[in-house]
Amino acid sequence: QVQLVESGGGLVQTGDSLRLSCAASGRTFSLYAMAWFRQAPGKERERVAAITWSGGSTVYADSVKGRFTISRDNAKNTVYLQMDSLKPEDTAVYYCASAKTTILGLHNSRPWDYWGQGTQVTVSS
Repeated sequence: QVQLVESGGGLVQTGDSLRLSCAASGRTFSLYAMAWFRQAPGKERERVAAITWSGGSTVYADSVKGRFTISRDNAKNTVYLQMDSLKPEDTAVYYCASAKTTILGLHNSRPWDYWGQGTQVTVSS
């Protein structure tokens, strides 16, 4: 009942910036939080950042802390991931996800209920 559509990926060079967007539609009024994940070939999926809709609380993976910023526009049902100082190791497919309930808060072990199709980010060295 919730659809997520990512956009903004592309091919950039080391040190460049990108901003990813995730637009949510459908029955979004009761969603608790949104998050960005990424997965590179041969590697485990990694949660990059997460944010709550109501309070705007944020969490970040250590690998992106200080370089990436997650934000949201509640009126537009859209979340963003501003990525600065990109490195080749940031290359991955980036996925948007959403959670319905407050159970486990933004702990890394919490489940996510809806997923987008992903957008490719490639950073050349």
